[in-house]
This record gives sequence, C-alpha cells and structure tokens, in this order.
Amino acid sequence: MIDVSVKSPVQTRRSVGKGPASRRASSPARKILALCGTILIAVVMAVGYVVVEDWLADDVAGPPATLDTSEFPALLAQLRVGPESPMAGYSRDEFPHWDRNKPEHGFGPEFDQYSRCTTRDVMLLRDAVGSVQLDPSTCKLTIGADGGWQDQYGFIDRKTGQMKPYKWMADSTGVDAEHIVPLAEAWRSGAADLDVDARRGIANDAINLEASDPSANRSKGDQDASTYLPPGNFRCEYTGRYMQIKVKYGLAVNPEELAKLRVAVDDCAG
Repeated sequence: MIDVSVKSPVQTRRSVGKGPASRRASSPARKILALCGTILIAVVMAVGYVVVEDWLADDVAGPPATLDTSEFPALLAQLRVGPESPMAGYSRDEFPHWDRNKPEHGFGPEFDQYSRCTTRDVMLLRDAVGSVQLDPSTCKLTIGADGGWQDQYGFIDRKTGQMKPYKWMADSTGVDAEHIVPLAEAWRSGAADLDVDARRGIANDAINLEASDPSANRSKGDQDASTYLPPGNFRCEYTGRYMQIKVKYGLAVNPEELAKLRVAVDDCAG
C-alpha cells in the first residue's frame, strides 16, 4: 500500500527549490507530468469504452438466429411417429393465445420491455421490415414510410399453377399471425392430452409464430407437413421450426408427415 503522506520526488524537489533557477528546473517536470496525465486519461477512456461496449453487446442479444439446416437431421431423428387423434373436443379456446409477452415464450431479452404487449404484438415487431416501432406502454404500432411486413410464404395461383408475387403489407391489421404448427394439427398430434399451460406455450411460442400474408395462411389452413409446406422462400425455415415445435412439445408425426419432412430436410441440405 502506498503511504500518501510521503511526497513524490518531484514534490520534494519543488518544495526544496527557493529561487528562480529551481522553478525553471521544475517546469520540464510539470510538462512531463501533464503529458503523462493526458496519455493516462486517454488510455483509461479507451479501455473503458471497450469494456462498456463488450458489456452492452453481451447484455443485449440480437434477433434469434435462423436454425441451421445442418441441425435438421438431428431434429428429424427426434420426431415421435404415431397416428393422429380425432378432433373431438377441439376448440381454439383450448389454446390460450395472444398471451402477454413473457420470457418463456422465447422472443428473447431484447423484447422484455414489451411485457404489457401480446405475443402477436411482439411477433409483428420482430418480423417487421423498415421503420416499425412498438410502444411498450400502449402497445401501439407506429409504421414509418418504409415500414411493413414482407411475406415469404408465397402461394400458388390455382388458375395458373404459378407462384403469385410475394405480398408487401404496410397495415398491421392486414397481417396474419401464422402458427407454423396449426393449433388443430397440434391437437390431433397429442396436444389434446397436454395441460393448458403446455397448449398456451404452443399458441404463443416465438418459434411457432410468423407474420404472413393472409392468403398464404388461408391456403394452408390446418394442414400438416404431409400436405403443406410453403412453396416460397420460407420453406426451409418453416420445416426446421415445424420440427422444433413437434419435438419441444412431444407432438407426434404420422408416417406420411415424416416422409414429406425427410424429403424437405434432404432438399434443404442440398
């Protein structure tokens, strides 16, 4: 420990010197001290900036990364194969949806401030393109001139058999919150035997929600992967997230569903 009562050599020389000569001699020392002090402050500020920047980077996560297609075979292997159950007793009300945003719904810490808002609100913010803001107090969306939602599902025109152009949506009321594993399909796949909290999870899980063109969503309905996979750019991400939800909640796939998923996994790997 340094004894603060002991003067430094420079302080001692300054106190001993009485005449002009000693004052002139101390001038270079003062300049050196001033220069060293400036350098020291600059170094401390630079180090502090880096430390704070790293701390902030660790504290605030970015949007969830897209599932890598190299992980698809492992997910495929975890799927439980079984027959589908009947729809008896099904109602969307069995899946409490548009819950308040909570950490267990998986949107990530960067969305924690929107705890008063519903999972639909937060999904719209997450999936938006351009200038879109969500007020954490009122949960009102503000959409700038370049803000909106770009559908990536795509859908086939029944008359021409061709893909229709991807839809751009600038009004949040015209955007569907799509359940990648439809709630009715979840019910048939085993959710009928789950408790209400698990069904709440399926309905509000960030992995299972995606903003989509209503026309694309309606062309899907409650079909499973054996009869529906998006024809557009979202096909591979949809496949991965579909399997994630099935595995996470222990939902079964039937043999036809598994066969179509296996083909999709192979296609995405290529």
